[in-house]
Amino acid sequence: MPWFWLVGAIAAEVTATTSLKLSEGFSRPIPSVVVVVGYVAAFAMLSQALARGMDLGVAYGVWAAAGIALVAVIGALFLGESLTWVQVGGIALVIGGVMALEMGGAH
Repeated sequence: MPWFWLVGAIAAEVTATTSLKLSEGFSRPIPSVVVVVGYVAAFAMLSQALARGMDLGVAYGVWAAAGIALVAVIGALFLGESLTWVQVGGIALVIGGVMALEMGGAH
C-alpha cells in the first residue's frame, strides 16, 4: 500500500512541476493553481507512504529519481526543451543510485 501512495505523490509532483513551467512565473491562473494543489497533494501522499512504513531514504530517492526522469522527458517531448545524451546518462545514474539504495535495504 505505501507504493500506491508514492506513485500518487510522484504523479502529483510531476504535474505540479510541469505546471510551474506553464504558469509563466505565476502569471497564468490555471497552471498556477495546479502548481499549488499538485505540490500539496504530492507532500500529503508522500507522508502517507511514510506513515504506512516506507523507509524515508527509499521513498524520497524513488520520488526524486522518478520525478527527475519524468519531468526531463515531458520537457523534451512537449515543452521543446533539449535532452542530450549526457543528460540521459545522468538520469540513468540517478535511477541506478536509487535502485542500489532500494536493493541495499532489502533483507
